[in-house]
Amino acid sequence: MNPLHAYPAAERPVGAGGSLLAVGDDPDNEHYCPIEQLASFALLMAGHGRCVSTDMMLGDRDYAMAQLACARAIDDDPELARVARRLFAYFEL
Repeated sequence: MNPLHAYPAAERPVGAGGSLLAVGDDPDNEHYCPIEQLASFALLMAGHGRCVSTDMMLGDRDYAMAQLACARAIDDDPELARVARRLFAYFEL
């Protein structure tokens, strides 16, 4: 069962711009940004002294693209590069 169906429609979690943000969303559903990956991205960026707002990433595509570009400029972190590549697919459209 999709965790969003456990909420009445009026109480379903929504983020900036009205997008659904449940952590338990189906990872194969390419229409929703994977929240776990976004949280990992923010933590990895923090390790490089960059503060990333996950709410802003979800609500402002230009902000998200700028953060992903900053991640690409960091050459010495293959895990950050992998996570940034995966997230890029959700924001490039």
